[in-house]
Amino acid sequence: MHSPLENPAFIDAIVILGAAGLIIPAFARFRITPIIGFILVGILLGPSGLGSLQGQYDWLQYMTINDREAIAPFAEFGIILLLFSIGLELSFKRLWSLRRLVFGVGAAELSISAAIIGGAIFLYGYPQQNWEGAVGLGLALALSSTALVLPMSGTKSPVGKAALAMLLFEDVAIVPIIFLLGAISPVVGSGGSWDELGQTLLWSGLVILAMLVLGRLLLPKIFAQAARTKSPELFLAVSLLVIILASLATAATGLSPIVGALLAGLLIAETEYHGEVEVITEPFKGLALGVFLITVGMQIDLRVIWENWATLVTAVVGVVIVKAIVTGGLLRFAGARIGTATEAGVLMASPSETTLIVLAAAAQAQVIQPQTAAFWQIVTAIGLTITPLLARFGHDMARRVEMRGGGEPSLDEKPIEAKQTIIIGFGRVGHLVADMLKTHDQEFLAVDSNIDTVARARRGGYPIIFGNVARNEMLDKLRLGHANALVLTMDEPVLSVQLVKKVRAWIPDLPIIARARDIDHAAELYQAGATDAVPEALEGSLQLSEAVLVENGVAMGPVIASIHEKRDELRRHIQSEGQLEEEPILKSISNVIKDEKASTESELTPKAQT
Repeated sequence: MHSPLENPAFIDAIVILGAAGLIIPAFARFRITPIIGFILVGILLGPSGLGSLQGQYDWLQYMTINDREAIAPFAEFGIILLLFSIGLELSFKRLWSLRRLVFGVGAAELSISAAIIGGAIFLYGYPQQNWEGAVGLGLALALSSTALVLPMSGTKSPVGKAALAMLLFEDVAIVPIIFLLGAISPVVGSGGSWDELGQTLLWSGLVILAMLVLGRLLLPKIFAQAARTKSPELFLAVSLLVIILASLATAATGLSPIVGALLAGLLIAETEYHGEVEVITEPFKGLALGVFLITVGMQIDLRVIWENWATLVTAVVGVVIVKAIVTGGLLRFAGARIGTATEAGVLMASPSETTLIVLAAAAQAQVIQPQTAAFWQIVTAIGLTITPLLARFGHDMARRVEMRGGGEPSLDEKPIEAKQTIIIGFGRVGHLVADMLKTHDQEFLAVDSNIDTVARARRGGYPIIFGNVARNEMLDKLRLGHANALVLTMDEPVLSVQLVKKVRAWIPDLPIIARARDIDHAAELYQAGATDAVPEALEGSLQLSEAVLVENGVAMGPVIASIHEKRDELRRHIQSEGQLEEEPILKSISNVIKDEKASTESELTPKAQT
């Protein structure tokens, strides 16, 4: 029996997984995207780095990779998952809400940048290109990095809003760009006729149309059945199956499989399950994308960079300058402040990870030659690596420009944070809390892991999403740091205590109002950090007792006094059980909502007067 260490594929897997395990935590600690780390690992451990020394030092074979083709299938799967995740973010509703910025500034930015870069490559490019190759390179290099830009800028700041709009259009434009490159492959690549091109377009259009129709009809039913099982494994399996089938369908017509992956993401984004699908596929996407970026780094030869450093520097600087000027100028023309336009322009100046995808598709279609694609892949990798430096440079430049202009950002330029109450669990208790919040004009968002509950609530007009809050990733998506309050209404005592501990550790000042099953559970919740815990059995019993006593003819005054006395007794019991230093304040749900409304009004009144 052969040892696994004699299998090159096994060794490559160890290197990749080891790199991912070290890079992701290390770069996350310094708040730097792991994309840069994966590229650097590919350079260091690839055939042009330490991998070239395997012949001299045998032990390096256990730490390096010298065969690019061996991990190419994993890299392609990484690209597929990347495009799928982009599709998940591109619901038609979201595109429509940002249609002016997306299809106005976004379309102009991509078109003008591509025209200038492509024209420069056609006239002065190295290597020299025909007009088809110049167009392909121009479109590829005009794309900006969604994976790098949005985490740095956010989506609420003025810079983040501008970047989001342009990136949304670029993500949408990937479809026609790749469609065009794949469709002309029979003509450019193999000397085919226009009849073959027409057949490719016809069959591709029919397959895409069928996917759109069948996806809208079948996907909600398929995911609903998977959600009812409450099995994360089955939900993940269904998600991956949809991605693979969609990719195979478009690949069968001659298009790239990543077109199918993006369409699958768009279709799932229109269902109730896109949030859970995004969360559950995130680890696989990150790992597969890491493999893809490692292969990109492996294609970078430091000796080539050393021998052609002047040309590479010229190419990188040229692309960055063109995109920064075009992006900043368009934003300024659209009415953005000069500081916002400057920072957004510099931040979005480098090429994108999707540039690598378009370059690969162009090379496969033989629109550009492999050596040309390799040259611009190096340019793109360098651009991705320096993106954090560009972000810092753009921020400092924008601050200087704003200070020189002598003005503060106007009110509409300041970040607008969504203030709302998050309700986790939408059973009878959550439904009642939502109705009370509606009565007092309080914004809220509900979350539930039961798809039937979510469907009923949506039909009733309640803002609710499907998701499993036991996952830290889903809690992150709720942006609790910007919420007014968190209300836990689900009938899961252990999970509610765990959530209170997690959220309290992350956000010390957030009001957390939790449903408690009984007095002992309330004590646990207070000890975990809950602001208020409402024992449902206790409140129900007290109200029932009050009604019985009044109906039996007892005066209202003594009844209310005895109810308060009983609450005091139970408060002392909770303090004893939870070993609390101060007595908790037992409240009913209605009183909690009243207090939250009064607190909100007291905060807003001074601002209104100001």
